[in-house]
Amino acid sequence: MPEQHVSNLFVVVMGMGVTFVGLILIIFLTMLMGKLLGVAQKSAPQTAAPAPAPAPAPAVPSDGVPDEIKVAILAALAQQPGFDLARVERIDIRRV
Repeated sequence: MPEQHVSNLFVVVMGMGVTFVGLILIIFLTMLMGKLLGVAQKSAPQTAAPAPAPAPAPAVPSDGVPDEIKVAILAALAQQPGFDLARVERIDIRRV
């Protein structure tokens, strides 16, 4: 039985060809699905959705620094060597 060798050029062309054809198929299938789903949405009865209630304004503490900022500052301090977060009893942060 003679040994057969496949050319490197043939392997490259076949790989690129299969990839190209696969990508083209994905594009066409995506366009087809978009058209099918677009038709399905157009044929569905349109109901008016109630307008969402506006989000309440975040409460700002009396010191003017939101809790998220305090947490971020404490997280940064907790990374410092020698800082013991367990000993923190009160947070007093002021703007300067």
